[in-house]
Amino acid sequence: MKQIVVSGIRSTGNLHLGNYYGALRNFIQMQNEYECYFFIADYHSLTTHPDPAMLHPNVKSILAEYLAAGLDPEKSAIYIQSDVPEVCELYTLLNMHAYVGELERTVSFKDKIRKQPENVNAGLLTYPVLMAADILQHKANLVPVGKDQLQHLEMTRKYARRFNTIYNTELFPEPDAYKFHGEPIKIPGLDGSGKMGKSEGNCIYLNDEDKVLTKKVMRAVTDQGPTEMNQTKPEVIENLFTLMRVVSAPDVVEHFNNLYNNCEIRYGDMKKQLAADILTVTAPIRERYNEIVKDEDYLRKVAAMGAEKARESSARTLEEVRKAMGFRRF
Repeated sequence: MKQIVVSGIRSTGNLHLGNYYGALRNFIQMQNEYECYFFIADYHSLTTHPDPAMLHPNVKSILAEYLAAGLDPEKSAIYIQSDVPEVCELYTLLNMHAYVGELERTVSFKDKIRKQPENVNAGLLTYPVLMAADILQHKANLVPVGKDQLQHLEMTRKYARRFNTIYNTELFPEPDAYKFHGEPIKIPGLDGSGKMGKSEGNCIYLNDEDKVLTKKVMRAVTDQGPTEMNQTKPEVIENLFTLMRVVSAPDVVEHFNNLYNNCEIRYGDMKKQLAADILTVTAPIRERYNEIVKDEDYLRKVAAMGAEKARESSARTLEEVRKAMGFRRF
């Protein structure tokens, strides 16, 4: 029996290089090996500062980017979270066995309330429960997650185990983190620290036009240059080399590394090369995206196909959950 994989990306804007190397490239491989459910998490996006005028355009853009990057709706269920209402009922039922204390201790909740103290809503607190519902509705065995989501996955495992124990059932499997080949790639932002992220404003988007992308890269944070031979690179420079190692040929990386070690590097030249190599990766995706995003009929068809597959799976699970909990219809 094929193992089931579930993963999603929040609909808070366009996909960036970090999304591509952190998730999308792996999704494309997974769809040939597993039964996959890939969704656009528009409910999750409401926990921050939702803009009604941008909610649908963001969903549409990410759906088109999914397809442009290589996800195949004939191989996987590609759907929009809000098109599967069953997830909301499962979320409600799982909340009955999620405890406030454990939710308040999650790293993501603490981080979010620091960033948006004026909007500490219940959705932020129960974010891990909705994530668990996203996963458990399809009885997923594997979930591709980054390090920042491992705690949420462990809570999903806890809720699955807790439900099975309380209701004396083996309904939910305890999903494992999908083990990527090699170490997960963490794409740094252009500001020289941390990872690439929308809220940090340090992103290279997959659909950035050539001039926009090049301008962003040329503005990437650097320093005054090395002052000693073979000196250790500071974080802002190491991050620039990390980006280059991802998109450039090994001999290109070696060339600029040697220049750095010999105190001969010109960051402007390095950035020009980096921008050109990033464009080699993103330009074909952007071209496909520009075609797909205009095809409303195709996008509507893909969303409908995905919703049908996802709802069939989710409804089947929800019926079992209701039965285990004692719900009966007259």
